[in-house]
Amino acid sequence: MWESRPKPQHIEDISKKQPTPASTDPVVVPLTTMKQPRRRQCIDSGNRTFSCDQCGKSFNRLGPLKTHQLIHTGIKAFSCDQCGKSFTLSSNLKRHQLIHTGVKAFRCDQCGKSFTLSSNLKVHQLIHAGVKAFSCDQCGKSFNRLDHLKAHQVIHTGAKAFSCDQCGKSFTQKSDLKTHQLIHSGVKEFSCNQCGKSFTQKRYLKRHEVIHPGAKHFSCDHCGKSFARLGYLKAHRVIHTGVKAFNCDQSFVCDQCGKSFTFIGHLKRHQLIHSGVKSFICNQCGKSFTQSCNLKRHQLIHTGVKPFNCA
Repeated sequence: MWESRPKPQHIEDISKKQPTPASTDPVVVPLTTMKQPRRRQCIDSGNRTFSCDQCGKSFNRLGPLKTHQLIHTGIKAFSCDQCGKSFTLSSNLKRHQLIHTGVKAFRCDQCGKSFTLSSNLKVHQLIHAGVKAFSCDQCGKSFNRLDHLKAHQVIHTGAKAFSCDQCGKSFTQKSDLKTHQLIHSGVKEFSCNQCGKSFTQKRYLKRHEVIHPGAKHFSCDHCGKSFARLGYLKAHRVIHTGVKAFNCDQSFVCDQCGKSFTFIGHLKRHQLIHSGVKSFICNQCGKSFTQSCNLKRHQLIHTGVKPFNCA
């Protein structure tokens, strides 16, 4: 015989057969056994800050503090594979690598100058706005960037921590040292397209270019006379004031030989003789000179040119 299966019972019948619990209080399940929904906890920290124990800089989050503290370790684990420059953070490396691409996607709508980073464009636009929010508390000079102010303030300390390993000349800023070292390298990347004269810096080329005929952009507002350089104009304006800037009694004296000079620039150039440093070398015979003008005069010997004839 076939076994008969029990008939399915109705839900109401099942509930009737269940015994009544001894207590009507709700069952409390421990929180550790309950699966809580993942929720980001927001801690109301108020004015809580995290301070660097080395420089005192404060942060409102612990993460940025830890990132900042890498600066003090001096560890620069992220290096550029093109120029070798190292960085503390990978984000700084990525931003730097844009320089090598040559792409300048951010353009100033006022002067057309382009930049690799949007932050550089924003800083540049402050120039057009005339905003200089950072002032030196010693001389009052203002800057549109904080890093420019900090670089300037080193001047007041008198510290010159960057020295040239070839001539010993010291500088307040590293950038000035690098610019100076171009003199010893002999590299002159910037050439005048009118006369072919070359210069180590672009600003020297621009200053030179105004010398060519027809380029006199600086005019005297008293007599209308024009000059190729601003320095010449300033020297000329003294005539109208009636002030005699250089008296016979005023002179700059060399403390080694007693020779006197009217201008301090001439004195400094003279003092190179006593130093014995000869940074300007002839590429044909190897003879060295203290001043570039002496080297140029010497090089005429190798060309065979004799510009001076006996009358």
